[in-house]
Amino acid sequence: MAGSPSTWSSADPVETTVTQTITKLLIANRGEIACRIMRTAKRLSIGTVAVFTSEDEAALHVQAADEASAVESYLRQDQIIQTALQAGADAIHPGYGFLSENAGFARAVRGAGLIFVGPPADAIAATGAKSEAKALMEQAGVPVVPGYHGTRQEPEFLKQKAYEIGYPVLIKAVAGGGGKGMRRVDKAIEFEAALAGAVREAENAFSDGRVLIEKWITRPRHIEVQIFGDETGRVEALFERDCTLQRRHQKIIEEAPAPGMTERLRARIMAAACDAGRAVGYTGAGTVEFIVDASEPLSDETQFFFMEMNTRLQVEHPVTEAITGLDLVEVQLKVAEGEALPFNADDLTINGHAIEARLYAEDPFNGYLPSAGRIERLAFPDHDSVRIDAGVEEGGAVSASFDPMIAKIIAHGPDREAARTRLAVALREVIVTGVRTNLAMLIHALEGEAFRDFTIDTTSIDREPAAFLPEKAAPDEQLLSAVALTMSAARSKRIQAEKFARDRALDPIWDRGDCWTNAGDNPRHFNVRSNGESHAIPLAVDAGLSDLAIISAEEDRVEVWQAGQLLVFEAGQRDDQEDAAGDSGQILSPMHGRLIAKTAEHDQTVTRGDPVAIVEAMKMEHTIEAARDGTVTWRDFEVGDQVEKGAILAEIVEGVDGD
Repeated sequence: MAGSPSTWSSADPVETTVTQTITKLLIANRGEIACRIMRTAKRLSIGTVAVFTSEDEAALHVQAADEASAVESYLRQDQIIQTALQAGADAIHPGYGFLSENAGFARAVRGAGLIFVGPPADAIAATGAKSEAKALMEQAGVPVVPGYHGTRQEPEFLKQKAYEIGYPVLIKAVAGGGGKGMRRVDKAIEFEAALAGAVREAENAFSDGRVLIEKWITRPRHIEVQIFGDETGRVEALFERDCTLQRRHQKIIEEAPAPGMTERLRARIMAAACDAGRAVGYTGAGTVEFIVDASEPLSDETQFFFMEMNTRLQVEHPVTEAITGLDLVEVQLKVAEGEALPFNADDLTINGHAIEARLYAEDPFNGYLPSAGRIERLAFPDHDSVRIDAGVEEGGAVSASFDPMIAKIIAHGPDREAARTRLAVALREVIVTGVRTNLAMLIHALEGEAFRDFTIDTTSIDREPAAFLPEKAAPDEQLLSAVALTMSAARSKRIQAEKFARDRALDPIWDRGDCWTNAGDNPRHFNVRSNGESHAIPLAVDAGLSDLAIISAEEDRVEVWQAGQLLVFEAGQRDDQEDAAGDSGQILSPMHGRLIAKTAEHDQTVTRGDPVAIVEAMKMEHTIEAARDGTVTWRDFEVGDQVEKGAILAEIVEGVDGD
């Protein structure tokens, strides 16, 4: 039975083993994973409790829960545990946020008499520090990537170790995850700056700036294995997933099984994953991540190396669910209650193929900058073979304080090509407006030759960004004509409704200079403006928008959705706004976020392309570079300040003192 609030404090050191049935579950997370856990809990008739911050009071996961309570932060362990006790919950599920890999939190939850839906605290501690985890895996006979995994952190020492390992190397946060605190370094001259950035990002994300150094495999492929353990000591593997398509170490598209996997290699890599789990006495759901050299096709003898073990459910777990038929959240809950694993891996078979795409609020056409704001329109396809795991709804907000994921779209098919085709079709039916998204990029990547033939590695997008990004949508003549006709019809309808119809020669609409012109032999032209360009469009009676999705159609504005991109058309002439960051030399914040570094001081001379400032949003850093040569003049901003999108942080004044 859960203890009362008066009997627990965050200082309680004892972790107790609890075996009981879960009747009420608090989810210590937000977004799509909180909603996902609640679906299974409700199917099992388990009550659900959500927590939320002031920014999330109206969030989807709050609405989905049976009850909800406010907390100051999703990382306030004491408040979360106290909330669970006050709500009469039996258990806490950490989702896959940072608390899911926090040994202290797991110990405190169990010390409060609650069930922690996750592995033992000792297992989390053993795998949480990547350097210690790699040493442990070496002892267990699991192959690891060559590198320095020790405790010394002096920059000069780490630089020397990088030289001994041989460039290129990867700097990786010891307590990292999600691609944060990671930097690839190709040359010794780049090491100090890369190390400083990795340490800073690691401290910001994990409150732990320690790093390790690993040999960078030139063409790395990311293959991971889903494992489960129970209290009897059994550790089983649920096949593998491929998460190779990444950008800046952040997974974008994942699939199961891994393309080109042989049966012998699968057996080897699953056995190594189980060895890793047994080495730490693992129970519950976990993922063992391996790196594979993609310079050659997979074979029975392909080498693989342990990267890290994530002691939680992964974002990409739905593809494993699709090919196994298991509900991994249900298995988590059963194991947490003390039950044995409800399956034997030898009896499981792979059913078809599944692919997942992560829909993020970010702008691929502007350096993938996060895009916070309110979602005005959100629509997903409804297909039997497609699953949607969403964390927001239409009218909801994407906050700059949290991960920018909007949803995951998962397609299942009898083989990889069927799954890929179904996912591509589904993505083309998704509509999101109000924030920028990576949807067009997902469609383009999924339909591209590199992904179809699987000639990719984890660096493909960073190395060849243009190959994974479509052209910005631009209207052709037929579309422009259709839009002009739509605006014309809407305007005529309004005029008739307002009873202003009159003789054509006297109708003021034909004399207005903002939209209508008498150009050429055909006097019926309509001025349409899109992407800063004006077009005088002859009205074609047979023009139509039947093959496109109209978001809205008014007399002065039409929005059209085309393959993941929004095209906005406005009637009439409008003055262009000058780009404030152009010849003026202004350094503008590209998004809402926090100024975390001034990489150029006040009055410092810089040249075009030099880094001037670093702004952090959604736990990721973004470097702002000088657009011209000159001297930096900082405005009234200090490191740590919150900055608005478009805020003028500094100016680059041409010339230097004395010129």
